[in-house]
Amino acid sequence: MQKGFLPITAEELNARGISQPDFVYIIGDAYVDHPSFGHAIISRVLESHGYSVAILSQPDWKDPGSIAVFGEPRLGFLVTAGNMDSMVNHFSVSKRRRQTDAFTPGGVMGKRPDYATVTYCNLIRSVYKNTPVIIGGIEASLRRLSHYDYWSDRMKRSILLDSGADLISYGMGERSIVEIADALDSGIAVKDITFIEGTVFKTRDRELIYDSIELPSFEEVKREKRAYAKSFYTQYLNTDPYNGKRLFETYDGKLFVVQNPAAKPLSQSEMDAVYALPYMRTYHPSYEAAGGVPAIREVQFSLVSSRGCFGGCNFCALTFHQGRIIQARSHESIVKEAEKMTWDPGFKGYLHDVGGPTANFRHPSCEKQLEKGVCQAKQCLFPAPCRNLTADHADYLALLKKLRDLPGVKKVFIRSGIRFDYLLADPDQAFLRELCEHHVSGQLKVAPEHISDAVLEKMGKPPVQVYKKFVDAYTNMNETLNKKQYLVPYLMSSHPGSTLKEAVELAEFLRDLGYMPEQVQDFYPTPSTISTCMYYTGLDPRTMKPVYTAVNPHEKAMQRALIQYRNPKNYKLVHEALIKAGREDLIGFGKKCLIRPKKGEAPPMKKQAPKPVKKKTIRNVHPKKKKAGK
Repeated sequence: MQKGFLPITAEELNARGISQPDFVYIIGDAYVDHPSFGHAIISRVLESHGYSVAILSQPDWKDPGSIAVFGEPRLGFLVTAGNMDSMVNHFSVSKRRRQTDAFTPGGVMGKRPDYATVTYCNLIRSVYKNTPVIIGGIEASLRRLSHYDYWSDRMKRSILLDSGADLISYGMGERSIVEIADALDSGIAVKDITFIEGTVFKTRDRELIYDSIELPSFEEVKREKRAYAKSFYTQYLNTDPYNGKRLFETYDGKLFVVQNPAAKPLSQSEMDAVYALPYMRTYHPSYEAAGGVPAIREVQFSLVSSRGCFGGCNFCALTFHQGRIIQARSHESIVKEAEKMTWDPGFKGYLHDVGGPTANFRHPSCEKQLEKGVCQAKQCLFPAPCRNLTADHADYLALLKKLRDLPGVKKVFIRSGIRFDYLLADPDQAFLRELCEHHVSGQLKVAPEHISDAVLEKMGKPPVQVYKKFVDAYTNMNETLNKKQYLVPYLMSSHPGSTLKEAVELAEFLRDLGYMPEQVQDFYPTPSTISTCMYYTGLDPRTMKPVYTAVNPHEKAMQRALIQYRNPKNYKLVHEALIKAGREDLIGFGKKCLIRPKKGEAPPMKKQAPKPVKKKTIRNVHPKKKKAGK
């Protein structure tokens, strides 16, 4: 392997002595050669197996000639929309176009198209009719079968059909992309590559599909929401690489889209090898004039210690993309990468993060998973920790200590997010002490998401009492250490199951804490999550029972405003929400009131408030306690 960045221009390709690359990799992001970017991992893995890759970053989708700058690749085109779904990248949950794009030089918005994977592939097909096209990344992975698309508010076909691509490499693609490359290199036609785990293919030959589960046809799921709910839950139950079945769905009665079982997880040595590849760890120097690529700032001095998540939050797509089995790097691999960071001229002594999707998951949740896979219809932590759960932070603690002891390292932060119910399940609370003593700087961000048990159940999150127990444990530990450190809770509005009643409950909870969040995340229906299925169908796919969902933008705005009821800009929405919820008792001058009456408006007639549930006082949640305002 040659040192340096992979070629992004014809001149750079020629300088390497390559007249025709094996693959041209079209990416919706700027080219950042860092292992936090999917295109960097896939291209470096291919290079390590002897394949040449030319990077074509953010081509002009209005110009077919932009696709042809490297000519036709020997084996095929690879296409990814980038590190995010292009529609999430472009639009807020209110469907307003964002102003900046952190994955583009200078943060400029508009350098990639909407539905980027489809657009890029159609552009390729306008120039190269028969060249193999393989799509991957988060956008392709989560749209691999028929899916609800929030931005168009309708069911869409598998992205394999709308893009005209030949194959999808879904999930974490290190295994499948090499197998695809080897198959193409051996002379196998792309239409005959139907046997690789972690891929989706299309065929008109029903006999090619064996040992499989037939999903409702696209016509059925488009016509009936109940059919889609059933289809989606079948997909959800078959995401595991060990016990997941092959799935297929039919289009027009004659075309089949087939999802092979997921690729097997990487072993620790394989993970180490992936992260030991010769990444340049920054963006291509040609972007310097534009101000660089903003997204590098969050990851430049952060360490990925694991992948996968058995947390099972229903609004998260990790089950569909990375899977539930934890794959972890060795201490040696992570420490070696940290040492390289300390040599960087820009390193100030702070490791910003050591984690993965969930920081304190460093091993599979139980011993059987690497042989039998995860339980299909059961969760490891929800509704309560499984009796077979291995809750042990010893390995993570040992890793953090090694990193703290490195010369030049002043502080090691944990910002990936702590799963507090897993922390509490560990009988040894040494991790909580180490966390408070060494890895928090004033504030720890955690994600209870809500406080209504009815909503938390739909989220797949633990009951609020578990969060309260963690708050007490965290507060007591900081008092023991004589530290003033606070919790900053992440909260979500308008999740399926949340009516105005539950939104008011959350506002009252925040009132009692004396805390108003600076930011609120409104539920965002992204492809391939249980929560998105609830949002679209109005059904919980796990039980097929109806679920209330706020889909009206005005109601969603009211639920969001209630979380920030002290903000004067939200007064009208909060007032309206309280009237609609029948909670006029919260409009007035009393200590328990959320807002005051409108100017010139008489206070509502005193009304018996619902009998409050006795709540335990929670201390030291946030340093600023603001008084209720108009």
